[in-house]
Amino acid sequence: MSRGLGNIMKKEIKELLTPSTLIPIIIFAIIFGSLGGVFGGATDELSQPPKIAIINDGTGEISQFVELDMTARSEVLYNGTDLDQAIQVTTEQGGVAVFVITPEFDDNITENKSGVINVYWILEGSGVLDGLSTDPAAAMLSQVSYDLSKAIIDSHYTDNSTVILAPINATQNTIYKGTEVPGVTPGMIMGVMTGQSFIVPLIVVMVVIYAGSMVVTSMGSEKENKTLETLLTLPVRRTYIVFGKLAGAAIVGLVLAAIYMVGLGYYMSSLTSSASLDLSQYGISLDLFDYVLVGISLFLALLSALALCMILGIFTKNYRAAQTMTLPVTMLALIPMLVLMFTDFSTLPLVAQVLVFAIPFSQPIIAINSLMFGEIGIVLVGIVYQLAFALGAMFVAVYLFKKDILLTGRVRSQQSKKRGLALWPTRKRK
Repeated sequence: MSRGLGNIMKKEIKELLTPSTLIPIIIFAIIFGSLGGVFGGATDELSQPPKIAIINDGTGEISQFVELDMTARSEVLYNGTDLDQAIQVTTEQGGVAVFVITPEFDDNITENKSGVINVYWILEGSGVLDGLSTDPAAAMLSQVSYDLSKAIIDSHYTDNSTVILAPINATQNTIYKGTEVPGVTPGMIMGVMTGQSFIVPLIVVMVVIYAGSMVVTSMGSEKENKTLETLLTLPVRRTYIVFGKLAGAAIVGLVLAAIYMVGLGYYMSSLTSSASLDLSQYGISLDLFDYVLVGISLFLALLSALALCMILGIFTKNYRAAQTMTLPVTMLALIPMLVLMFTDFSTLPLVAQVLVFAIPFSQPIIAINSLMFGEIGIVLVGIVYQLAFALGAMFVAVYLFKKDILLTGRVRSQQSKKRGLALWPTRKRK
C-alpha cells in the first residue's frame, strides 16, 4: 500500500513540477528579491538625513541661523549661489531638494512677515516608493521652522504671533524627471500619476490574460473533442495551421488592443480634465503618435502572449487541464504590474530592470511613462524586442506542432520510440 501511495505521489509531483511552473516562479522570486532590496533601501533612506542643496541669498543672522540648522539636520550636497548647478549636483548625487533662502528673508521676519524659502523638489519617478523620497526633507523643513520660532521668541525679532507660529513660507516647485513644474508639490504630481500607475498596468494584465486563456482553452477543447486530430488529417501544412490559429487570435487581440487604446485615451483625457493639475501645459502628455506606439507595443505584447499560450496549449491534454496552463503567462503578466506600481522603471536596480524589460508584457506599461517625457528610444527598443520574442515563440510553436507531443501532450522518451520501432515489424506481419 505504501508503495502504491509513493507511486501516486511521484506521478503527481512529476506532472505538477514542470518547467512551465518553475520558471515563472523563479523569475518572480528574483524580481521580488530585487524589489525587496528597493523597499529596504527606501526604508533606510527614510531613516537617514535627507540629501539637499542650500542657496542662502539672505544677508542677516536669521537666514544664517536657518542655513546652519538645515546643515545640521541634513547631508548638504551643494552650498553656493548657482541654482542651475545646485539642481544638477542634487539630481546627479541622488538628492531630493534644493532650498533657496531669498534675499528678503531677514527683512520679512523683522517686518512682521514670514520669511520666504523657494523649494525645488527633485522627483525621478512616479511609483509609490519614489514619492516617499521627499518626506524626510519636508520633515526637516518643518523642524527648522519650529527651531526658528523658538529663536524668534528668544531674540524678540517680532511680537507678531502669526510670524512666530509660521516663520517660513515655502514656495513649492518640483523638477519631475528633468522638467520643472513651478508652484506644484511632489504630492500633487503623484496624485495625478498614481491613477495611471495603477490602472494602466491592471488593464494590460487583464487583456493579456483574457486573450491568452482563449488560445489555451481552445487547444484543450479541440484535443478533448478530437477535432484537432481531424484538422491534422486535412491536406494543410501544419505551419499554416499554427499561423492560422495565431492570426485569428491576433485579430481578436488587435480588436482588444484598439478597444484598450480608445478606453486609455478617454481615461487619460478624463484624468487630466478632472485633476487639479494639468501636466500637459508643461509638455508632460501623449500625442497621437505616442498612442500609436503604445498600441503597437500592446499588440505585440498580446501576440507574444498568444504564442506562449499556443506552446502551453500543445502540452495540455484536455479542456480541464487547460484551465491551469495559463498560470505561467498570468504570473509573467502580474510581475511587471506589481513591480511598476511601486517604483518607476528608471529607478529600479539594474538587475531588476533587465528582468522586467525581458518580460514582453512590461513594454506597454514602460511606454506610457517614457513617451510622456519624450523618451522614444527605449520604447522603440522594446517594440523590436517584443517582435523578436513573438517571432521566436511562434517558431517554437510551429516546431512543436510537428511533433508527437501535439496529440499526446508529452514528449516521447527514446525508450518508448525504440519499443515502437521494435513492435512495428510484428504489427506489420499481422
